[in-house]
Amino acid sequence: MTAFKSGFVAIVGRPNVGKSTLLNRIVGQKIAIMSDKAQTTRNKIQGVYTTENEQIVFIDTPGIHKPKHRLGDFMVETAYSAMREVDVILFMINADQKRGKGDDLIIERLKKSSVPVYLVINKIDKIHPDALLEQIEDYAAQMDFAEVVPISATEGNNFDRLMATLIAHLPEGPQYFPEDQITDHPERFIVSELIREKVLFFTRDEVPHSVAVTIDSMKRNENNKIQIQATIIIERDSQKGIIIGKGGKMLKLIGTKARLDIEHLLDEKVFLELWVKVQKDWRDKQTHLKDFGYREEEY
Repeated sequence: MTAFKSGFVAIVGRPNVGKSTLLNRIVGQKIAIMSDKAQTTRNKIQGVYTTENEQIVFIDTPGIHKPKHRLGDFMVETAYSAMREVDVILFMINADQKRGKGDDLIIERLKKSSVPVYLVINKIDKIHPDALLEQIEDYAAQMDFAEVVPISATEGNNFDRLMATLIAHLPEGPQYFPEDQITDHPERFIVSELIREKVLFFTRDEVPHSVAVTIDSMKRNENNKIQIQATIIIERDSQKGIIIGKGGKMLKLIGTKARLDIEHLLDEKVFLELWVKVQKDWRDKQTHLKDFGYREEEY
């Protein structure tokens, strides 16, 4: 009989290298929000991959960057704390981007790590193989990686090889989560993230990362639908008009698209109501950070 293997794996890297895309591919469902805007992920999001013989708990971390406010400090510390809690670290980089100061900062931290570090080179579908070889040689000269795995998180290239390599290195251990559980985050958290993703997507550069979403109420109504009331919080009055849009068109679009993702997540019909509220400079106020779900004591 094959011994059961299990372990924890952190996915770290600069903002916008595809960490959330990889996590969603691993668990086969959207639990981490995806955006081409940097620093989209704010909390550690755990995704659980389970087969008959193994279970891997993946931790998607916020992109490591130079913080500009308290929320930024929280995000970077969250990423570093994940690196202290795992059996393997996946250091993710973009194949089509040269190594920069942010990568060097992470490498200096990784050199102090006591667990194996894999270099995962994402977006290999976007470059020539010769350029990929240059990237591998450049990073290998910086530190000794346990494995180097080029992948495309979007297309799935080499994904099976990455999983097989991870499983081969896992220790024997227990099954931490039920086999049908794909994340340890409560549904409310994921619902709020799906709404926030749509705000970022549809408002593009007009509304920066000063957006938080709180779930005010989530319950089944008399029509057997899940009724969700949520508030989109921004920092400035000018952003409120952008999110609501002319005649409420933008808010309706955000709500419609978010509802479809939420229905897919919950496998239920959903009635979604959205409000918009201005809370000036919330990213720099500790009380607001806690109110909106960024609680350092949880980590």
